[in-house]
Amino acid sequence: MHLNPYGEYAVLLAASLANHWPDDREQIEARTREFGMTMDFARRPGDHAQTRRVIDRWLEVVDAPDDDRRADRLNAEMAGAAAYPRLTNHDDEGWHLHYRDENQSLAHVLHAVISVGTALHLTTRGMHRLGRCGADPCRRVIVDVTRNGRQRYCSVTCANRDAVRRHRQRARATG
Repeated sequence: MHLNPYGEYAVLLAASLANHWPDDREQIEARTREFGMTMDFARRPGDHAQTRRVIDRWLEVVDAPDDDRRADRLNAEMAGAAAYPRLTNHDDEGWHLHYRDENQSLAHVLHAVISVGTALHLTTRGMHRLGRCGADPCRRVIVDVTRNGRQRYCSVTCANRDAVRRHRQRARATG
């Protein structure tokens, strides 16, 4: 039974923000809606810049060179978020968990949700299921939600580009 309410969508939201950074706070909030978050966020000065710092620190988790350092980095992020789960029934949507207090800033909420969600994703699916696209020079973040756990590319385009590159290398080596 898979009981992971924050893992997949939170880590996909983080990757989406990292790969296509929004121009302003409103676009960040719109992106959270696209990934299933429904509550309003308290508006604070600096929300856009502070959320960027959250994503930059999350990218340190993505780029960690091994599982131990990835876990250390993620543990530090979760400790810094200082969030705890709580039951809520806002907007009569039914009872569910939130990792936030009322009226916290957008950056604070995303820090908690993304940190906990990433931890849930990596512990339930595997520590290797987060990384960068394998097609040079692409640097997009990939969140592996595939069944077999072997996703290496951010898109079919990058997979095809890398396959062509490898084919040409082999052809040059043999020919």
